[in-house]
Amino acid sequence: MQTLPVQSDAAVVVARDIQGLVAVLTSRTARHGELFLPGGRLDPGETPLEGARRELREEAGITAVDWTELGTYAITLASPARMSLFLAEELTLGPQQLDEGEEDFKLMWWPMQDTIKAAEDGRFLLPGGPLALLLADRR
Repeated sequence: MQTLPVQSDAAVVVARDIQGLVAVLTSRTARHGELFLPGGRLDPGETPLEGARRELREEAGITAVDWTELGTYAITLASPARMSLFLAEELTLGPQQLDEGEEDFKLMWWPMQDTIKAAEDGRFLLPGGPLALLLADRR
């Protein structure tokens, strides 16, 4: 019997500023302009909220005062890993703290409806981003 690799839990963040703009990331090496939201795997012993705060700070250089849980979902049927989604508001901007392999991440600010349209058009790399956007838009 083949065993599947263990996947880590993850967190994805919709960071929305006071004007309603959303922090969206792209990679300068993305072949087709694919998009993603700040997020990633949780470190050992880290809670989903702690991981979301860390990923937002590292990937986008953003800290937030107001955090809303949007839900926790299975990543795949074949894994026990869970993905926690958050809405972050009351933002403060600072420098990105990119890890190795993230050096080409570019931060952009998009109106919520433009991010929803990009999700509908299949422009997001991972399914957590579009789901988080749709849930955040309903708040």
